[in-house]
Amino acid sequence: MLSALNLTKSYAGVRALRRASFELRAGEVHALIGENGAGKSTLIKIITGAVTADNGEVFFNGQPIVANSPQLARLLGIAAIYQQPALFPELTVAENIALGVERQSAWRRIDWPGRRKRAAELLAQVGAKIDGGSLAGELSMPEQQLVEIARALGADAKVLIMDEPTASLSEEDTQNLFRVIRELRARGAGIIYISHRLEELPAIADRVTVLRDGETIETRAMSDVDRQELIRLMVGRELSAVFPKREAKAGEFVLELRNFGCRASNVRGVNLMLRAGEIVGLAGLVGAGRTELARTIFGLTPADEGDMLLGGERVRIHNPADAIRRGIAYVPEDRRRHGVVLDLPISQNVSLASLDRLSQLGALDFRRERDLALEYVERFAVKTPAIFAPAGTLSGGNQQKVALSRWLATDPRLLILDEPTQGIDVGAKAEIHALMGELAAQGMAILMISSELPEVLGMSDRIVVMYAGTVAGVVDRAEATQQRVLALALGHGAGD
Repeated sequence: MLSALNLTKSYAGVRALRRASFELRAGEVHALIGENGAGKSTLIKIITGAVTADNGEVFFNGQPIVANSPQLARLLGIAAIYQQPALFPELTVAENIALGVERQSAWRRIDWPGRRKRAAELLAQVGAKIDGGSLAGELSMPEQQLVEIARALGADAKVLIMDEPTASLSEEDTQNLFRVIRELRARGAGIIYISHRLEELPAIADRVTVLRDGETIETRAMSDVDRQELIRLMVGRELSAVFPKREAKAGEFVLELRNFGCRASNVRGVNLMLRAGEIVGLAGLVGAGRTELARTIFGLTPADEGDMLLGGERVRIHNPADAIRRGIAYVPEDRRRHGVVLDLPISQNVSLASLDRLSQLGALDFRRERDLALEYVERFAVKTPAIFAPAGTLSGGNQQKVALSRWLATDPRLLILDEPTQGIDVGAKAEIHALMGELAAQGMAILMISSELPEVLGMSDRIVVMYAGTVAGVVDRAEATQQRVLALALGHGAGD
């Protein structure tokens, strides 16, 4: 159905693709995997017409696609669901779905009841309990992802590209998505499935193609490879420790919450303690209040009940500026909306939270800013041609490294990480985990929010499980199991 042959593409002297090839058959799910920066995003942007290749060709049903563009790709039946939802926040869910589904004249009257009914049907197909009249900008990341999937489903695409579709979905939503994928495959659609969650692939993929450093390494039947072999093909080496947890000695209390909450965020009665050198995992299902708690601690939605103690001192955090002055850093879940400023260069992204320290008499010291950026680009091995390149030109994993660099540059004593490895490949994930262990060993207190239970179990000294906006239970590392954490997350034992 679709073939990409010998594609080559460079950005500012950095080779993103090197004669890469890929093919997709009708009625198959073909997984496309590789580390961040391997060339996956560039490949699918060429297929969807968003980017023009320097060399190579793309064929659809045996015919070359000449002068490809997003409009032409859409007419051919090629649709993409990107990792970061591309919804119009001021429009309703039904209107956003209609933009990808309806093909009517500008002069034709809109059938509003029909539009709302169609949106409700598509949302039901993907198992989304979302009101079509809600504004897209008010939805959570997982909800936005489900709207994107519903929109692509309604477009009746012949080729559907899914870029990390389950990165922010719950287990229930993930299983609903897999059901939809199987239905589409049975209808003869071809699906390109990009995911860093390698454990998902045997359940959904027929074949898998591995990219590394812009080159196609190998294409295999999914039944012929296991997870370790895929990791070896992706990174070019054996990866022994995805969760390199260090045993750090816990020190003094850095954070203590007592009956802490924010009525506007539906966070209530939270009791939590975090010591220097500890990594405390914050687990729970989507909607349990984990991100809302992090935002309240950081002052984005200030607390209106209970107490917060930092280093034993009772404090009130009214806004993020207060939090930064008190040594709190927060790396948010949605890195493209809140983590990095895509149009700004890497150097300015790294320095944004440290401008006071980098300035004298109100003037920014550009040399110190440059040196700071160079330090973190080298420390985190950020793949970029220069520190002055816009952050938007980086891969997702490298954007995450830049977001993390900004907050580490403030020298915090409490670091809140919301989904720190979401959408990051297995090699970069191990690097982030190793860095977390290093920071904890240096005495930093880390509060880690994650929807991946293996990550929570592998990296946490203690696990705080949330349910319905409050703490359902706390589990020590030695006693933690997936079953126990899930039971608390589902409300069994809440209040114990």
